[in-house]
Amino acid sequence: MSKFIEKHPILWEIGKFLIVGGGATVIDYLTMALVLFLFAPDKYPSFVSLFVGDYVPTTEATVTGTMAGFVAGLVFNYIFSLLFVFNGTDTSGAKSGKGFLIFTALSAVGLIIHASGMQVFNGYLGWNEWIVKTFLSALVLAFNYLSRKYLLFNKVKADAPAEEPPLPPKEEQKN
Repeated sequence: MSKFIEKHPILWEIGKFLIVGGGATVIDYLTMALVLFLFAPDKYPSFVSLFVGDYVPTTEATVTGTMAGFVAGLVFNYIFSLLFVFNGTDTSGAKSGKGFLIFTALSAVGLIIHASGMQVFNGYLGWNEWIVKTFLSALVLAFNYLSRKYLLFNKVKADAPAEEPPLPPKEEQKN
């Protein structure tokens, strides 16, 4: 495994991002489920019915749940992005107040995409809230990785081994 990581550090970083993103997504979904339950506790006979029951929650409940889930997932994601995902980069800027604001602003763009999508596809078109949430989660996941990687965690730590520059092409020898 360590040889793979050494040869493909970006794949390892993406894998760690997916693990942390998966944890943040679980927190997001559970938070949304809690909010849906709090909006209409009499409509859900069991926890599972929050996900597969016949009751269709209000748009207000789904958008509120999406936003609450976002905040809970953001806090989890920020902490573990610093500690685990981007630990091969210089995180000093991200640990600053400015870095947290950038992280939050990038995440807010993801929230706008997610909440707007919930409003359109669930609220206006009536699509299932969990199918819509899953699709939007995948879209926002890609946005979050790329924006954080290239706008916030793009500098390699000074003590991390630098990649060697590619060798210039060899000139063809004349016979």
